[in-house]
Amino acid sequence: MKKLISPVAIILLLVVSFYYTNKSVSVLRNADPIMKELKSTEKKYKINPINAQIIGENIISGKNGKTIDYEKSYNKMKRYGTYNESLTALKELQPVISINDNYDKYIVSGNKKNRNIALVFKVKNNENIINVLSILKSKNVVATFFLDGTYLEKNITTIRNISNHELEILSYNNEFEEAFIKTSISYLNSLTGKSPKYCYTEESNEEILNTCEKLNLHTIKPTLVLSKNIYHEIKNNLSNSIIISLEVNNYVEKELSTTIDYLKKKGYKIVSLDNALKEEN
Repeated sequence: MKKLISPVAIILLLVVSFYYTNKSVSVLRNADPIMKELKSTEKKYKINPINAQIIGENIISGKNGKTIDYEKSYNKMKRYGTYNESLTALKELQPVISINDNYDKYIVSGNKKNRNIALVFKVKNNENIINVLSILKSKNVVATFFLDGTYLEKNITTIRNISNHELEILSYNNEFEEAFIKTSISYLNSLTGKSPKYCYTEESNEEILNTCEKLNLHTIKPTLVLSKNIYHEIKNNLSNSIIISLEVNNYVEKELSTTIDYLKKKGYKIVSLDNALKEEN
């Protein structure tokens, strides 16, 4: 009577067979002239990622790198029938150290290789807000507005006017207790369909940092905090990827248009906070 092969042996044979089949396919693919051409262009396309910089309690955004997506590129060219450089597909390489993994640090800047500027406005009342929004619209600029929780509750119409900008949570009646911030987040989400990503502080504050970390929110600490003379101060302290915090008041309203024109003339792109800090290409 013939001895039956055990199920374990069958599985083992299948696994070994699958392994060697895959290995054979890989060897054949690597020997293909298309794949050889692809690999010869690796240096042309590869950009190494840049780690986020941790400096004490602060962090500066890193930046993703790029490399050839060999499988996608090879399959596209194989269907085409020959090597064609225009069909080269790329994929991103993530840095080892990223702001996405560090909620216990204050973000003080985006990556310095980017010529971006983030304009951040603190909003606690309606004074000057409509005029500031009008200036931003006329200059085709998207900014970030940090809103107080009590302001959110009382100014639904204004919130809808700001909703084409990035909206984040500032505080709740100048307080930063977890329960209040959760309420503000819920309220903002119900009004806009979006959830905030950032908290705001102008100096080191463990309460804010710890609360935000618990809620999976990053805490920003702006590079410049200005309430007047903004054109002069920005001109004298300008550098790549800084975060500029502006109080919504008469002084800022008067100089905002001129300041935006100056930044653009200098070759800077004014973007939302999220775009300024993102590490993706």
